[in-house]
Order: sequence, then C-alpha cells, then structure tokens
Amino acid sequence: MSPAQDSNELLPVVDGEDRQVGLAPRSQVHAQGLLHRAVHILLFNPEGSLWLQRRGPAKDTYPGLWTSSASGHVDPGEDYLSAACRELREELGLELELDYVGKVPAGPATQGEFSGVFRAETDQKPRPDPQEIAEMGLFSLADAKALALDHGRCAPSLEAVMRAAGLI
Repeated sequence: MSPAQDSNELLPVVDGEDRQVGLAPRSQVHAQGLLHRAVHILLFNPEGSLWLQRRGPAKDTYPGLWTSSASGHVDPGEDYLSAACRELREELGLELELDYVGKVPAGPATQGEFSGVFRAETDQKPRPDPQEIAEMGLFSLADAKALALDHGRCAPSLEAVMRAAGLI
C-alpha cells in the first residue's frame, strides 16, 4: 500500500502548458502554489455506482473530506497513466485496466494541479489503505453528483474531476 505522505517528497513542477520546469519538495509545492501534476481515478461497480473515499485525518490537504476513488501526485519520470495505476494499487489494493477520460487544468479547485482523470469498472471491493483513507463509500451516480457539488463535505477537485469525466 502507499507510503505515508512525505513533505520532502520531490514533485515535478510544471509551467502553464504542463511542461516540466523543475523539481521541488511537496511542502514547497503546496505552500507556494506551484503548478504540478496529479491523477484521479473514478472506480465504478458493474451496476454504475461510484466508489468515493473520505480522506484520512492526517492528510495535508482537505483532511476528512470526500474525493475521488483514488488520487495522488505524479512522481518524477512518471506519466499520468503510470501514476494512476500506482495510486490505484497503493490506495485501494487494485490492479485494473484504466481508461483515460480527460484532464482538469491547473487551478484553484485542484490546488494548482494538472489532473489526469481515469475510470475503471470492477466487481472487486477496494481494500483502502488506512494511512490514506478514513472510509470508502459506494454512491449512486445521483448521490455522487450531489456530494461533488457540496464543497463543505468534499474536496473541490471532486466536482472538477466529475465534470472532466462528463458525469456532471
């Protein structure tokens, strides 16, 4: 499963066109609002319900709020798909074929992250990493949409990710 979040983890810093311009520690990237890369995975069951996670209380951004099924930063030398597969494995203990559905531009809703959005469908139940995830919930698409629009209960990126996937 995933390593505990590390404030010294090096992240690729990118320009407004998503071209890498350097590396910086995670803490600096977040504190200074530097543009960087992330991935979000939307995991559906065969009936069309969507698994969402409530972020763990120790997360440095949006602790305790609902977000996509799995998410995380793109590491140096990694592409969006490789990062998405790694995050799905680390956070949910799953190895699945992922479909690319869109990209969210960097902005306030994503804390300066260009976010590659992927989806998968499985009848396997996620095995959430307790260091990362407080709980998992299975939501009907209507309930997931309502949650995504409630920024008091979810990270603002959830709405942007669901829009990129054509779900809102």
